[in-house]
Amino acid sequence: MRIQPCAKINLGLNIVARRADGYHNLETVFYPVPIHDEITIEERPDDGRSRCLLTMNGNPIDGDPEKNLVVRAYHQLAQRYSLPPVNITLTKNIPMQAGMGGGSADGAFTLRLLNEMFQLGMTTEELEAAAVPLGADCAFFIQAQPAYAEGIGEILHPIDLSLENYSLAIVKPPIAVSTREAFALISPKRPVQCCREVVMLPVETWRDRLTNDFEESIFPQYPAIGAIKEKLYDLGAIYAAMSGSGSALFALFANKPESLQTYFPDCFTAVL
Repeated sequence: MRIQPCAKINLGLNIVARRADGYHNLETVFYPVPIHDEITIEERPDDGRSRCLLTMNGNPIDGDPEKNLVVRAYHQLAQRYSLPPVNITLTKNIPMQAGMGGGSADGAFTLRLLNEMFQLGMTTEELEAAAVPLGADCAFFIQAQPAYAEGIGEILHPIDLSLENYSLAIVKPPIAVSTREAFALISPKRPVQCCREVVMLPVETWRDRLTNDFEESIFPQYPAIGAIKEKLYDLGAIYAAMSGSGSALFALFANKPESLQTYFPDCFTAVL
């Protein structure tokens, strides 16, 4: 069976408090984006090898495959249910180290597909709970619907929000931003206005109200990322911001921007 994990962007991201456990409480609005990876799962006989064999295609993925969230998702459910051995093929299209949740989406969508494929009968709430140990934003991808998030990103409140009347542009430069480094430079504070309230206002008002706290620390370290945001505004964006801890930026346009790749020749670009 096959499934296509989607990406996400953050409409506003405010780090509001540092927690005793070393994590941070945040406020953000997750919004799904139609850039997709692909996961295929096939049951196989027990041949004495690892019960979950992962093959990866598409964009190169660094790190140990056994630590990939797809494999971790399988083993997590295997501790609770009697799952047969499987072959999983993951094709990466979502930009990595971009703040677009590609790895988290892969883990969450693997839970969804295993639940469907082997008729585990897990509810949405159970799948979301199973997703949280995989990563802070994994729970969002169980439903992949616009949601206001609190806590470390796992406390979700669905919201009625659609950006379908706008053209969404994504620009991801070849810059890797360490999430740990980004959080280390943050000084938690509450925003003047919560992002949940701001996104209910006209998009034309977002520029001066909707903020991503990571931009304050990331842009001085990586001026090229900040320059992309300014260029998107020069090209006519109504709103532009970095997603998550970066390095991808997104912009909303009233009309589809033409020849975006020519302005950002060394970057991944998409117009949706």
